[in-house]
Amino acid sequence: MCEHDAVRRSIDDYPFNPEDLPEGADDAAQLSWAVAISDDYDDAEPRVVLTVEEVGSPGQGLVAHLGPAHVRRLRSALRDAMREIGQDPGD
Repeated sequence: MCEHDAVRRSIDDYPFNPEDLPEGADDAAQLSWAVAISDDYDDAEPRVVLTVEEVGSPGQGLVAHLGPAHVRRLRSALRDAMREIGQDPGD
């Protein structure tokens, strides 16, 4: 087994803000999210780590470990969704 220095780095996080919920979204979950990178796996391949966590339930969120193909697909889906709602998807 090859030893390497593990990479773990936070990229961005967004704490929930009650103003984010549209009026009438009374049943919507209050979620915060975080994006990081990590290669702390048996195969030592770097992945994007997406964590979504409900406010008031620290440590109980969902964590997705995404390889490059899945990140590209998610990025494409978000860009398409932005276009669908009439917004410039940006860079």
